[in-house]
Amino acid sequence: MRDLTRYRPNVGCVLFNDQGQVWLGRRAGAPEPWCWQFPQGGMDEGESPIEAAVRELYEETGARAPLIEPLGAIDDWLAYDFPPDIADRPDQAGRGWIGQKQKWFAFRWLGNDADFDLDAVPPREFETFRWEALAATPALIIPWKRAVYEAVAEAFGPLAGR
Repeated sequence: MRDLTRYRPNVGCVLFNDQGQVWLGRRAGAPEPWCWQFPQGGMDEGESPIEAAVRELYEETGARAPLIEPLGAIDDWLAYDFPPDIADRPDQAGRGWIGQKQKWFAFRWLGNDADFDLDAVPPREFETFRWEALAATPALIIPWKRAVYEAVAEAFGPLAGR
């Protein structure tokens, strides 16, 4: 069993549209080619993973009830290590984090594209978004997060056809 005590608690959100595609955001200021990712973020003190997921989804996309519907979750933590240039940043190294452990949640999007508000909570995380096939997402993700995205794509793959 992997020791995850030095991994920052985090959540990730996969938002499916009615065609089974998933929402990907282009990180603000991130260089090509690996500038895309799902909404994700840290858990606040005393916050449950699902509470954090709903909050992060709203903060980063403006999406919230009644336009989101829970579809499923991955029970286990999925983790990745920070590369040295990230791990050495004062905000990470000062807290002793060597990576992130994530709980992942899937949601169905019931709205339309005009309902997203990428400026819902500053600072803006994403500069734009697109819909993509879930199976294609791991290849679009920065390499050090890719194994987690592969696990997410495998776990949530059956939801793409619902």
